[in-house]
This record gives sequence, structure tokens and C-alpha cells, in this order.
Amino acid sequence: NNLSPTGLKLVLSVSPSWLIPGASVTLICHTEPPSAGWSFYWFKAVPNSQDSYTYEPLPGTSSGTANNSFTVHGQTHTAGYACSAGRGDPLIYTQYSRPTFVWSSGVHPSASLTVNPDRVQHFTSESLSLTCEGNSSQWRLIQFLTDDSLLSFLPPATINGSTYIKNEAPRKAVYWCESGTEFSNAVNI
Repeated sequence: NNLSPTGLKLVLSVSPSWLIPGASVTLICHTEPPSAGWSFYWFKAVPNSQDSYTYEPLPGTSSGTANNSFTVHGQTHTAGYACSAGRGDPLIYTQYSRPTFVWSSGVHPSASLTVNPDRVQHFTSESLSLTCEGNSSQWRLIQFLTDDSLLSFLPPATINGSTYIKNEAPRKAVYWCESGTEFSNAVNI
């Protein structure tokens, strides 16, 4: 995308952030500073091999929407989204927003994250292991620090069933695995 000459920044919010499988998810694209007259474009964030994401337009949105909100229906698994905006003639686009994620504890049929010890609630003061499993031999484990909205790619998981050991950490985080276009279930710690 071309950079906006106005220096406009986009921030994408999602509701709900934790998903009931099959429910609708509302995406809202905020402009900072507030600015009017933009068309909004909506994207799925697809993991790539560069510890980053490729952005694919959501169905029916390639022409943009006048409204800064968009609803995704029937979402069943953890997913990432982004937005951009454009206006003018010729059309000038902003940068993409940072990816924002909708998390689900439901296990994807081809990607799963398991935690040991296996229980509903985990605490930052304990040691645990997180294992990526599924139909792939190339995984990456993602850590999202919820207090800071900070996304990190943890050491690469290069074999099927690769395990990451998390020692004591004083911060709350959500973890999930990614491989190809697949997102695993998410775990809140």
C-alpha cells in the first residue's frame, strides 16, 4: 500500500476478542488522529515465513466500505485481521493497521496448542510447556502480552510437536501457534 501523506495511523479493534465458535466478530477501524472521508478496506492476516503477515482482502470488501466497521460472520477459530483506508483521486492508501487477533479456545482440526500442566487456569508464577501439534512440521509460537498489546514471535518451532518451555514470567499473555495459513487454539496465561 502507498503511505498516506497525512501521516494517518489506523488502529483496528475487534469485538469480542475471545470467540464463541460460529459467532460474529465486529471489526472497527479507528483513524488517529480522527479524520473523515475515508473508505475502509478489510483484510485477513495470513502468517508468512518472515515472522510477519500477508494481508488478503476479506470477501466482498475489495471496493472498500464507507463505514469504519465490518462484521465477519461464522468465525470458528483463532484468526488475525487488519484494515487500511483510502481516499482521493487518484486514490491514496494508508498503511495497514497492525494485525489484531480474535482468539478461540476451540482446537483447529489441523493445528493445536497443548499446555502442560493441563488445566483451565494458569498463573504467571508457574513453569509450563506449550506444544504445537498438527499437520505441519514448520510452526511458530506467538506470545501476545495483553497489558501492553505487544506481539512477539518466540523461538522457532521446527519439528512437529515442538515444545516451548515457559518459566516464571510476571506478565499476562495469550499464546497460540501458527503454520502456513493455520492458527491453533489460543491459551490465556
